[in-house]
Amino acid sequence: MKPFNKRTTSLLVAATLGVGAAGSTWAAESLQDVMKARGLTQQNLLAAAKTYVPTGGRDEFTAFASGGQSGQIIVYGIPSMRIMKYIGVFTPEPWQGYGFDEESKKVLRQGNIDGKEINWGDTHHPALSETNGDYDGQFLFINDKANPRLAVIDLRDFETKQIVVNPLYKSEHGGAFVTPNTDYVIEASQYPAPYSKKFVPLERFNEEYRGGVTYWKFDRKSGKIDPKQSFTVELPPYSQDLSDAGKLVSDGWSFTNSFCTERYVGGIEKGRPPYEAGCSAKDTDYLHMINWKKAAELVKQGKAKKINGMDVIMMDTAVKEGILFLIPEPKSPHGVDVTPDGKLITVAGKLDSHVSVYSFDKIMAQIKAGKFESKDPYGIPVLSMKDSLHTQVALGLGPLHTQYDSKPCIAYTSLYVDSQVAKWNYCEGKVLDKLNIHYNIGHLMTMEGDTEHPKGHYLVALNKLAIDRFIPVGPLHPQNHQLIDISEDKMQLLYDMPLPLGEPHYVVAIKSTTLKPGIRYKVGTDSRTDEPSKGATRAGEERVVRKGKSVEVFGTEIRSHITPETIEAEVGDEVTIHLTNLERAEDETHGFTVDTYNVHASVEPGKTVTVKFKADREGVFPFYCTEFCSALHLEMEGYLLVKPKGYKEVKTVEAKAVYTKADYDKQVKTNVDTQAVIDSVVGYITSVNYKDFPPVVALVDDATDQLNRAKEAKAKMEDAAKKSDWQNATLWAGQWWQYQVKAADIGLRAKTYLEEHGAKKAGK
Repeated sequence: MKPFNKRTTSLLVAATLGVGAAGSTWAAESLQDVMKARGLTQQNLLAAAKTYVPTGGRDEFTAFASGGQSGQIIVYGIPSMRIMKYIGVFTPEPWQGYGFDEESKKVLRQGNIDGKEINWGDTHHPALSETNGDYDGQFLFINDKANPRLAVIDLRDFETKQIVVNPLYKSEHGGAFVTPNTDYVIEASQYPAPYSKKFVPLERFNEEYRGGVTYWKFDRKSGKIDPKQSFTVELPPYSQDLSDAGKLVSDGWSFTNSFCTERYVGGIEKGRPPYEAGCSAKDTDYLHMINWKKAAELVKQGKAKKINGMDVIMMDTAVKEGILFLIPEPKSPHGVDVTPDGKLITVAGKLDSHVSVYSFDKIMAQIKAGKFESKDPYGIPVLSMKDSLHTQVALGLGPLHTQYDSKPCIAYTSLYVDSQVAKWNYCEGKVLDKLNIHYNIGHLMTMEGDTEHPKGHYLVALNKLAIDRFIPVGPLHPQNHQLIDISEDKMQLLYDMPLPLGEPHYVVAIKSTTLKPGIRYKVGTDSRTDEPSKGATRAGEERVVRKGKSVEVFGTEIRSHITPETIEAEVGDEVTIHLTNLERAEDETHGFTVDTYNVHASVEPGKTVTVKFKADREGVFPFYCTEFCSALHLEMEGYLLVKPKGYKEVKTVEAKAVYTKADYDKQVKTNVDTQAVIDSVVGYITSVNYKDFPPVVALVDDATDQLNRAKEAKAKMEDAAKKSDWQNATLWAGQWWQYQVKAADIGLRAKTYLEEHGAKKAGK
């Protein structure tokens, strides 16, 4: 890239800031002052321009990163690198009420293992659902290495819908990876262990410890994994690692790395060399190659064995049926990546400076000819590495993970030891460029870089160490994701992004416009099942049902009150509270908690959520909306009154504020003046082409809903006034005004949006 000159900087400033010719000199001088004061370079300015998303703008790509030890998913935008959301998956997430309301507890408890609650997870490798080898934006899958589990996240609302537990493994790392049409989600074991749940001594490691690859059947219609249609291929006690599914010509096959094929058993406490020594003694490990399509047919033919409730194709069956083969690969690999055309397979070994590129055609030629170099100790055919290779390329120290560019034959590989990204041509076998990163890169990711049609443009380096890149926050540093521009011949580092939630191991990114998430639920929806909730409640249907020691509340939330506002119970009662958010406006989420009862719910528009607890002590317990929702958010409150057993009611005189007709008349005048403002705003909105702006149409619908509620309050006010009940007449007049204020607020937002987006007079 050519160095900048002063004129280049001025033009860039003018283009970036949108100033005219007359103002460009002033803007350039002003920016030069800022650059000088902050010590910024022209290269810094260009990087900032490439990552900047103007206020109100949206990122071109959406990234989903594993949250590592947090057990969650992190969502952020590219190129801005702005964090958008955390998704609770294997661990509770308080803001969204995940693990604190009854609906999400049911999902979280699907991840129990042997009857034990598991409330932490180690998420590693997210995978997006695919159609014909490309991301379709419908579902996201993520694994838990520590506890062998997979989760399904529905991208219509970015919520976890299902967790499945692998009944065979004790740990796993090679998940999640999907086949080209998401028929199966692939999960490989990590550390070998007996399939049984019984104790087996390490002396029986070779004979009874096993690895495996599981193919979880995904039912797209239900949006769930079907364990009954899933199966596992038994593998030797090698430590299986990452996987990838074949594409196009190689579709129907999957590929899985392994390490520690020495089957070494450590024991440093007994004076034996540690695992790291024994597990890296050989020059090569084994790439596992499995014909999953044929394997699925074998299961249908009854050639699998049921173990712990899962169909397992045993090794001898896999060998006999010709669905399992091994190929030597560079030792201690961490990633096998099929090229976009499906013809080549890239493998990098952390302890080898080369990246090996295998030819699918050469591999299949050996299989068809029955030409095998040897067999492993379990009788699995081993192909010749030399005869399988397309090329080997010396990239540097610690090659790890590879992703592909939109340009043909271009790949990027992380170099852990060198702390670099290498750009290279896998067709010609030559290095094109290298870029220093900070520091010790693990995985990397290009935009849709593991699909049949990568998008190029950006690369994210997932670095294991941050060291000196950010403000010190103690011994535990944030992770560092670095954004790199790969659109030119030379890579350019653009941005350092600190991530403070666990250690993200891998990330996938999709074109943002492919995602089609909803903004509201159908009223009364249980979002975790996508079915109508049994606790769904509409306005006017709120009630409290008492039966024995059970108190069940069917309530609603809307700006700015919770109905009912008082809940009574007795010590020992089981209290169940269903809450439905009646809002239809975008982003009008409500929350709910009862003080000291360790419950919380996030109630998005239309959603019904349930919290449940035992009223185990007498007292007065305020409850309130936890999500700031309106000017009267703090007034969105109520009380849980827990009476002691045998409590006898004591008659008391209800304290009342005394309002007069003068107070009533004053409030009504305020309401009339407010209505004039509303009429003015409505007049402007209806005078322009507001129906051409979907966000405004949604705001108008919400404002109309608020005004309809205002009519109800006004009618109650007028009824009280006819009876000269100035107390209630004034209060209902105040409620009428509250609805007016909310409608006016919405209307003004709509008016501002129209003005900023160039609305035109209606009919023009």
